[in-house]
Amino acid sequence: MAFITLNTKKLKENYRQLDNLFKEQDISWAVVAKMLCGNKTYLQQLATLGLKQICDSRIANLKAIKAIAPEIETVFIKPPAKRNAENVVAYADISFNTEYETIKLLSDAASRQNKKHKIVIMLELGELREGVMREQFIDFYAQVMELPHIEIVGIGTNLTCMYGVLPDYDKLMQLQLYKELIAAKFGHHLPFVSGGASVTIPLIEKGMLPTGINHFRVGETLFLGTNVYTGETYDHMHNDVFKLYAEIIELNEKPKIPDGKMGTNLAGHVAEIDESLTGTTCRAIVDIGLLDVEDGHITPADESMEIAGASSDMIVVDLSDNKRQLQVGDLVEFKMDYMGILRIMHSAYVEKRLENNQAAVPITLNHHIATTLSAN
Repeated sequence: MAFITLNTKKLKENYRQLDNLFKEQDISWAVVAKMLCGNKTYLQQLATLGLKQICDSRIANLKAIKAIAPEIETVFIKPPAKRNAENVVAYADISFNTEYETIKLLSDAASRQNKKHKIVIMLELGELREGVMREQFIDFYAQVMELPHIEIVGIGTNLTCMYGVLPDYDKLMQLQLYKELIAAKFGHHLPFVSGGASVTIPLIEKGMLPTGINHFRVGETLFLGTNVYTGETYDHMHNDVFKLYAEIIELNEKPKIPDGKMGTNLAGHVAEIDESLTGTTCRAIVDIGLLDVEDGHITPADESMEIAGASSDMIVVDLSDNKRQLQVGDLVEFKMDYMGILRIMHSAYVEKRLENNQAAVPITLNHHIATTLSAN
């Protein structure tokens, strides 16, 4: 059975690096935990880090967080569905919003639950995902502030996630100016201007972050240690907090190119074949497939290997001349990018484990596996 591991020691070290960076800049930050897909074992590890806020876009995941660590503030980071207003108020201390009618329903739900619900109003700054249009923002704000069980605690924006519009000084300065405009017009001094994400961290390093941006939402850099601008790993951070292992279920010497009349594969693609290739290569089939992860989002940790192809529940790995002398039953380790981890975490067919930090997981299937990993 394929499995993914989380290295708790490396996760703590990544968290410490980010926490120190934000403390130096007097910036508060929240961990975006949606990559963990509500896995209780992994959320328990996250809760031990000392974080103040956790963001997620699934109510079920926020409910799981509240059950594990009720003292951590939960943030629902997409505009709520109207039908979900009651649950949003029940399990999210804060929600990000863009629609007045939905916020009114949140106010009504908060009244029934005898509480005030905190919200961040999102501003459209060019990414064309969620956000109130700039020319409508002040009137929108004035309307929302009249709702009796709603407390506006911040404004924010989303960039990069859909079209890849990058945050820069000018974009984020616009967000800061709206905070100043709100203070001047309504006398509201909002605690949060949430304009930061993993992709915004380089602006801190370059001294190009407007001083009013005081809240970040970070997932990818915490879990992958990456500079999202460059794809490189930050110094003193780890890009292998997560590892994927799949077992070899077949291993044979096979021709380098298929034989026969070519049609489309199950994904509807026609393979491009290099007819100049000759000879054979060692091919391993591992017990994971497109049901679990797209093959473009994982790569073998051993650079001498490459993925030759994938189907619904199997991936074929080209081992070349198999210098490591792998056999059926051995494990192949894979690296994953953000979307790779997200897909794997969603798969009910891939076991989730914690890595023992005192020893690495061996590449071969032997008795050490049981002692180096603790199962979920």
